[in-house]
Amino acid sequence: MKNPNKKPLTVQTVLKQLLCIFLSVIVLAPLYLVLINSFKTKSEAARMNLSLPTQWVFTNYPDVFKKAKLLTGFGNSMLYSFASTTAGVLLCAMAAYVLSRKRTKLNNFIYYFFICGLFFPVNYITLVRVFQWMGLTNTSLGIILVFTSAMIPFCVFTIYSFVETIPRELDEAAVIDGANPVMLFFRVILPLLKPTLMTCFVLQFMGVWNDFLTPLYLSSKSKLHPMTMSVYQFFGKEGSNWNYVFADIVLTVIPVIAVYAVGQRYIIGGVTAGAVKG
Repeated sequence: MKNPNKKPLTVQTVLKQLLCIFLSVIVLAPLYLVLINSFKTKSEAARMNLSLPTQWVFTNYPDVFKKAKLLTGFGNSMLYSFASTTAGVLLCAMAAYVLSRKRTKLNNFIYYFFICGLFFPVNYITLVRVFQWMGLTNTSLGIILVFTSAMIPFCVFTIYSFVETIPRELDEAAVIDGANPVMLFFRVILPLLKPTLMTCFVLQFMGVWNDFLTPLYLSSKSKLHPMTMSVYQFFGKEGSNWNYVFADIVLTVIPVIAVYAVGQRYIIGGVTAGAVKG
């Protein structure tokens, strides 16, 4: 018996499926190439083909950890990513809530001033001079401050739109029950912002983790270099050992994939939540 809910197979549907398969192959092929070649010997990895290794070499990964000193780079990247993203998302949530609830001329100006940051690039020359004057050059705090400030425009814009969907009656009810402004935000509003906060956290974490230019301009000490710069320096030293280079790349992208896998279900909800006001 035929399923009445099943749509008939048409040429258009087949073409869409083929297009999706083609795009998936384009995206997954480089990832597969990097992963499979990270388990090959030096001579096999230099061919950069998609065939399975004739001899699986699992020692490439511990060797890379020793040669590239990835433990330091990994620790720096985790520090920069988690510290700046956590602080940035929380501060932006507080700012977006105030700017949304109190529509004064000053607050509207501040909001649109933040939004302007979406359209202007970072001027690293000026930033370096400012950091030299403030004594923040070659410091972890300076790098974290730059990453935190860089995410303000996007996070404020995203969270601001989500706050608009939260009824003001919740604020009034909490105030009547005796909640002060701090309790109102952290106990009532913040839990409701979870989808958009997770969206901002995941996207900004990935951006900070993959950032190369900011640490390059603001730190000349190798002990402050994140994973991206460790990979770059390792490639310069071991450019002929592609098995090590591929293993290094795999180790670099694992945390990003893990964070995205955990928070991906919040991204769609956080992005689309503000589309329909409830």
